Amino acid sequence: MLAGTNVALGVSGSIAAVKTIELAHELRRHGAEVRAVMTDAARGIVHPWSVEFATENPVVTEITGSVEHVELCGYDGWADVLVLAPATANTIGKVAGAIDDTPVTTAATTALGAGLPTVVAPAMHEPMYDHPGVLESIERLESWGVEFVDPRLEEGKAKVASEEAIVLDVARAAGETPLAGEHVVVTSGATSESIDPVRVVTNRASGRTGRAVAKACYARGADVTLVHDGPDVSYADTLAAESAAEMLDAVRSVADGADALVSAAAISDYTIETAPEKLRSGETLTLEFEPTPKLIDSIRAEHPELPIVGFKLETTGEDEAMIDAARESLERAGLAFVVANDASVMGSETTRVLFVSEDDVTVHEGEKAAIGGRIADALGDALA
Repeated sequence: MLAGTNVALGVSGSIAAVKTIELAHELRRHGAEVRAVMTDAARGIVHPWSVEFATENPVVTEITGSVEHVELCGYDGWADVLVLAPATANTIGKVAGAIDDTPVTTAATTALGAGLPTVVAPAMHEPMYDHPGVLESIERLESWGVEFVDPRLEEGKAKVASEEAIVLDVARAAGETPLAGEHVVVTSGATSESIDPVRVVTNRASGRTGRAVAKACYARGADVTLVHDGPDVSYADTLAAESAAEMLDAVRSVADGADALVSAAAISDYTIETAPEKLRSGETLTLEFEPTPKLIDSIRAEHPELPIVGFKLETTGEDEAMIDAARESLERAGLAFVVANDASVMGSETTRVLFVSEDDVTVHEGEKAAIGGRIADALGDALA
């Protein structure tokens, strides 16, 4: 996601600076080169040697005659993006006021003057985050194009965002954004049909691929709506949907404003009338299932021009069977392309998929996170 990206990481004096080591590792795991800049206050919380070990680069702790801030963040500087994480109320206010009295604020002023993409992850106590001056400073910086990664408001604290959320925003700020301005709706994971208030019928889908697609679309600039039976996420507006009917209703609720739909969820093909009370155990039971409407067919009928990416799951293990099934969906629903795979990959972290379009079939293998990126790229090509 960040291959070939040079990240200048500015660390200020929040207790969240202890998370800098893991953030540096996470940025590098995604392919970035990282060089850190620290305030004196940050050095009192995490030792520069630890940060140097995590980044495998010397740490800037003072501005010398080597003008480190310009070398890192100036015109034609080393960095592709500046990340302030964690950013204290003090640092945010100083950056908004162009006050340069620490290595971090000096690097930030240089970056903003040079037009370098800048991402800020605040961390402080919640009353400080709610201070009118801090909110005004955030608003001012956002008006200058600075991206903020919203903190997690918990236990009276505005805790620094997760490493995953920061990495995604760094990728969005520093990388190419072919999906900028597009609203992409992604369905993900399994759906469940209730037998009674306790029991459900479901499937083995984990939702990894759908979430990977949603993340990749966000990193490429899209506004993303994720429809799934799971928690809220930092990279998308989330709509909860447990059953096939709820998922269809949720997609319908946002389809008017969508530019594309990626239907990655393993949606139940059958539903059942739910018993009002728990069924007694120990008795022979016969369940009568009814087919559910196919989501892509329903949305296609209501939105004839909407680009839709379909998914097709088969169990034969044979490519030809997957291609034939994918082409049937492709033609029936007028899809942009279909991602076909075998059921053996359900629940795993890696996958093998076929991208099937009108006149082409390509094979992709690897981690689902990487496959999500390829789907997002193919969607960008289709929208272009």
